[in-house]
Formats: sequence, structure tokens, C-alpha cells
Amino acid sequence: MQTTTDVLIIGGGVIGCAIAYALRQQGITVVVLERGEIGGQASGAAAGLLAPLGPLTGPGPFANLVLTGFSRLIDLLPELEAQSSIQVGYERSGALRVIRQEKRAPRLRKRLQDWKSLGMSLYWLDGDEARKQEPLLTPDVYAAIYAPEESQVRATDVVRAFALAASKAGANIYSQQEVVGTVTHRSRVQGVRTASREQITCQWLVLAPGAWIGPCLEWLNVKLPVRPLHGQLLAFEQPASPLKHIVFGEAIYLVPRREQILVGATKSEMGFDTRVTVEGTTKLAATARRLAPILATHEVRATWAGLRPWTPDHQPVIDFLPAWENVVLAAGHNSVGLILSALTGDCVAEMLLSGSVPSIVRPFSVGRFSSMEVPH
Repeated sequence: MQTTTDVLIIGGGVIGCAIAYALRQQGITVVVLERGEIGGQASGAAAGLLAPLGPLTGPGPFANLVLTGFSRLIDLLPELEAQSSIQVGYERSGALRVIRQEKRAPRLRKRLQDWKSLGMSLYWLDGDEARKQEPLLTPDVYAAIYAPEESQVRATDVVRAFALAASKAGANIYSQQEVVGTVTHRSRVQGVRTASREQITCQWLVLAPGAWIGPCLEWLNVKLPVRPLHGQLLAFEQPASPLKHIVFGEAIYLVPRREQILVGATKSEMGFDTRVTVEGTTKLAATARRLAPILATHEVRATWAGLRPWTPDHQPVIDFLPAWENVVLAAGHNSVGLILSALTGDCVAEMLLSGSVPSIVRPFSVGRFSSMEVPH
């Protein structure tokens, strides 16, 4: 294992690997340490949605971040595929956000108005139009918003592509290497210690461990309100007449794949427990069958769960860590880690090269959390 590097990244999910890729484009030496398998946590569990509208309520800094990240990732995918020789399954499926009850129409229309200023193509469909667009929808669909630009990828392959492209460019990426502590001197991190008793020195430490950011910050006597949020997903076999679009409705989503339909996701606090529950998956399956009744005759083929890094405002933290001279946070991406991966990589690379935070991520500073505790 390499024992010294310019930048050491803790976390081998899509954010950590995207940062490694961006840094290698600038010629910066990089080591990535992942406690499990590369992309084995939230990134590996994700459904691969590139559907930026869902978390947005209208124009603002977060919308600017998410939509810029969405465009940046899509633009980068051909380069990633070429450099890694991994096809990531990009497909512009389009998304339908559906309602089954007339009383919900005013809220859906308001969302349409809020989103119209964001620059994406959007269409209001009545029930008949929605079913014409997506024949597998339940007959009682009342209306839908159609967003043809929303799309999907295979999230695990995006992580693999970032990791392999970064490795081919010279990054050193290690799985099964758990960091157990930092080596510090005054206000600088000099390196880290691993469970295998390795010690790696670095000029910069980047924390990108997803839901595990809290334990990492404890080494530095810092607390941030980032917690793991448990999410469960399942897969049905794809019907003979396949689902064609991503469908959002009744607090779940359906994602069409070649041989299956992915359904997600529950949201609950279970600490770092990644077990699947019968209650959660039963509810998911029942709701999916209400939206697409044909699934009542199809079996659930697989179930799984992952942990998202949750923040109180559902927005990420991309910033230098106060009180430490050489630590950067890239954390708390909630449900938009995949969408923001390439842009986060670009921004962290710029931070390390320039010493300043890019304007697009300044609203997502550590300082917005009044509950933050730093060492005195």
C-alpha cells in the first residue's frame, strides 16, 4: 500500500471515487480507503435515478447545484465509459409523477409551476394521457407531470467507472481498508491509521464516507447533524409488456430495467443497521402494485437496503472543516449523491488547488449548522 500521498480520501462510494477521478485529472496524487467494497454502501444500493426535480421546490442555490450536477454528470458519462471501458446504462427514460385522487391535483399543479422556471421540459397529463404514455399505470390515475429529460443509470457501474478511470489515471484505491483514527499535530491532520496497522501520511484529508461521516468526525472532536437514513428497495421481474418510464407516486418510485422493475424506497432511522424488514418490503410491493396492477401477478425477485447520509435540510456539506487546516468535507448528499458526484469531484479539486470554495457550493457550508461543535 502507498504510504504517502497528496490527498487521502476516506470513502470509496460514488463521491469519493468521483473526487479521486477529478484530482487525477489535475495530476494530484490520491489514495482512497474504503472500509468495505468499492461502491458497496449507499452507492451500491441506489436505484440509479438521475431525476433532479424530486427534491427541489423551485429556484435557489440548491436547485442550481442539483441541476448543474445533473448536466455535468450526463456530459461526463461518455468520457467515463471510454476511459473505464464500463457501460453505465444511461437511459433517458423520462419520468411520470402521478396522482390517483383529484384532491391532490392542486398540490401537483403547484409543483409544476414551481419547477417550470428551472429550465427542464415539463408537461401536464390528464389520466388518459398518462396511461397512453405509460400503459402499465393503474386505470384510476387522475393526472401526472411528465419530465422527459429525467433519466437513469446503473449506479454500481457509475461507481466502478469512476474508480477504474481514476485508477488508470494513477489513483490508488483500496477496498477492505478501514480507517480507525487520524494522526494530528496542532490544527493539521498528518495522516491516518488503518485497522491493519498501516499508517498513511497526507497533505490533505477528504472525508467522503457517506453515512459514516459522524464516526470520522469524532476523531477530530467535531460533531455535525449528519445521520444514516435506512432505505429499502426491491425488484420485480419485468412484465412481458415492460414498464417504459420512471414512475413516482404514493411516496415510492418504479424504475424500468431490461429484465426487472426496481421499487424504492422506504425511509427510517435504524442506526447503521442495513437489514431488510418484512414490513418495509411488503409495503413497497403493495404500493407498487397499486400503481401498476400487473405487478400483482409478478414475484418480488430481490430485496436490499442501504444507508443514505441525512442532513436536517436535506442538502450536502461541501466545505473546508473549521479549526483544521487541511480537511475537506464532502458529505450529507442525502438522495442526490449520484447526481452530484461529478460536480462534487470538480469542486473539491478546485478547493484543494485554489484554497477557496467555489461559489456554487458556498451555500452548503459547515457553518449553516448551529449545532456544530468544534474543538476549542
